Formats: sequence, structure tokens, C-alpha cells
Amino acid sequence: MSYRNMSLSGKIFLAMVAGLSIGLFIQYGLGSPAWVELWLTGGIFKIIGAIFINLLKMLVVPLVFVSLVTGTSALADPATLGRIGIKTIGLYLLTTGIAVSLALLSAVIFKPGIGAEPAAAALKEITTNKTFVEVLIDIVPTNPISAMANGDMLPIIVFAVMLGIAITHSGKAGASIAGFFSDLNEVIMMLVTLVMKMAPLGVFALILMLGASLDFAEFAKVAKYIVLVLTVLLVHGLIVYPSILILFAGLNPLTFLKKMRPAMMFAFSTASSNATIPVTMETVEKRIGVNNRVASFTIPMGATINMDGTAIMQGIATGFIAQFYGIDLSLSQYLMIVVMIIMASIGTAGVPSVGLVILAGVLANVGLPTEGIALILGVDRLLDMTRTAVNITGDAAVTTIVAKSESELDMTVYHDPNAGLKFERGEQTP
Repeated sequence: MSYRNMSLSGKIFLAMVAGLSIGLFIQYGLGSPAWVELWLTGGIFKIIGAIFINLLKMLVVPLVFVSLVTGTSALADPATLGRIGIKTIGLYLLTTGIAVSLALLSAVIFKPGIGAEPAAAALKEITTNKTFVEVLIDIVPTNPISAMANGDMLPIIVFAVMLGIAITHSGKAGASIAGFFSDLNEVIMMLVTLVMKMAPLGVFALILMLGASLDFAEFAKVAKYIVLVLTVLLVHGLIVYPSILILFAGLNPLTFLKKMRPAMMFAFSTASSNATIPVTMETVEKRIGVNNRVASFTIPMGATINMDGTAIMQGIATGFIAQFYGIDLSLSQYLMIVVMIIMASIGTAGVPSVGLVILAGVLANVGLPTEGIALILGVDRLLDMTRTAVNITGDAAVTTIVAKSESELDMTVYHDPNAGLKFERGEQTP
């Protein structure tokens, strides 16, 4: 198959392999000379990678806002929206609870902190996260424009939903505005398709820089921790999500996982749930068959409150740090950690390394030294990329389940292996 006819996931995989190979060659073959840092990893490829991430982030707010207004205004019955909201939040909390419970259980059983060596990474200043009460208050924006400028997802979601409901109750004027948003939504989706054409190049640049900077000596010091986190992430992504798809929706999970590959690769390369929102939404709509009325609500919500991969890292990291310092945690402290991680994930921005921000608050509240974060800081980037892929897979799994329960899932599209392939190739979607 020629490169031109390859699917998006195939092109991205090829870009990842090539980028990692060249990056490792730069580091270990060339010895990372000054000119490489100046012109390549700190120059051309840094620019390409940063522009690609900025393009994705540029799409997030207009895509979420316009798509959510369009979807909400199409749901004329507010009770339907309420029912979808309850199902979505309930499933997100359930999967996060399972994730952190698996993480803590594995940390207690396998004890990754015993015998670990301190990493050389210095502890960066980590700002504390908002309290749960502050998150609840800030859900309602005092200034919607400011919320959009700052990329605050929850306030944007609330404003868009309220505007969509108002449109449905505004008669002729509402119908006119709804038509405008529907047309604007199509234009933004075309913009997403255009950005997709740059995806392989952007991913190549990002992974090349990762390969050129990987420090395997740091990995060896906390190898048990890394292996345990990656193992639990894989268990959650490849066993827990498929299980709930079968249990709650009666769907073939292999079909789901196969169609999610492009979005998972995007999430892995960007390490940002928010930056991956455009790709995740297009994937669940075009490839899986979820109606935009559901996807426009559940995907942005998931990128904000569903942090299963992050919860796994935090649970294992908490046990790792406690074991390293020789501190025994009580059952009540473990239960507190479970509740805190679930609550802290709500309202947390889906940006790279945000898990460390939440972790700092968790450690402080159970009496563990926040300096322990320095133990895992040097290896967090690779784990952050992996847990982001798990996070967005969970968003899509819950979205699919909710859509199936509301008869908003096109089963013909779901079972069609060729559905949405034009989107995967970066072409215009019908």
C-alpha cells in the first residue's frame, strides 16, 4: 500500500517509529552535539511540533462550544439532556473509581517503592489545584468570553448548554440561530479535517524530540514503578473498558479499539486530552457512529472530569512514595486517597503533566512529603503520554455506551470497517 492510500493511524504509526528511531540515533549515535540542539531538536522540529499542538488547541474551544450548542439545541427535551448528563457523569466516576482502586491495590501488592533509587530530576514548583468547592462555584462562568479565552472547559460547557436550551425555546429567532450554529459546525469540522493533514508530520517531530531526550538511566532507577504503571494502564484500557462496553452496551470491544487507534496515537503524541478533543470527537462520530448530540456533550466533559489514566498514576505514585520513605498508610488513608483523586480530577485541565498537580495535593493531604514527586519527575513524560491515551479511550467508551442507551449510536457505522476512512486520510467527510 502506498503512503498516500494509508489510513491516518497507519501514517501516524509510521511517523512515530521513524521519529523515535531518528531521535534515539541523535542521542546515542551523534551524541546530541550542539548544532543538533540548535537547528533540529531545539529548532526545526521544535517549531513543527509546537505549531501542530497549537493548531489542535486552536480548535478546542470553538469546536466544543459550537458543537455543544448545536447538539443541545437539537435536543428539544431538556429531560433528555439531563438523563444523558447523569449517565455520563455516573459512568465517568465509576471508571475513575475502578482505576484508582486497581492502582492502589497493585501498589500494595507489588510494592514498587521498595529498593527504588532517587532520580536526578529536581522538584519543580507545582501549584496546588483548586478545591472541590471552588470547582463547583466556578462551573457557572461570570464571564463566558473570559472562560473561552482561558480554555476553562466546565464553564464553557455550562454556557453552551444553557445557550442551546434557550435557542430551543426562542421560536423563529431560535431556529435562525440554530441554523447558523449548524452551518458553523460544518465549517469547523472542515477545519479539523484540514489540520489532520499535518498530523503525521507533527507527530514525527514530537516523538523525535522525545527520543532525543529520553534518559534511560533515570528509567532504570524507578523501573518497577514504570512497569507497574504501564501494566495497570494496559489492563484498564484493554480489559476494563472492553468489559463495560460488553456489560452496558453489548458491543464488540475489538471493533471499538480498532477504530480508536488514530485518537489514541494522537493522545499519546500530544500528552493532552484537551488537544486531542477534535480528533476524539471526529473519531467517535465518523468512525464509531455516535450522534453529535451526544458526542458534543460527553467528549468535552470527559476531557475535563474523566482522568482514569491519571488516577492510575496517582494511586501507584502515592504508594510508591509512601514505600520509598518507609511510611505505612492506613486503610482510612487509602480510602481518603481514592475519594480525593476522584474529586480532584473534576475540573482539572486536560494538559500535559496535570497529574503531578493533583498528586501534590493528594500527598499533602495524607501526610506524605511532596518532595517525593522528584522521584518520578524524570520519567513522567512517557507515562503522561500513555495515560492520556487511556484517558481519551475512556471518554470514547463512555460516549459510546451513553449513545447506545439513548439510541443515538448508528450500528451500521459502528460495524462498518470502512466508515470514516476519508476522515482518517485527512479528506473531506460527507
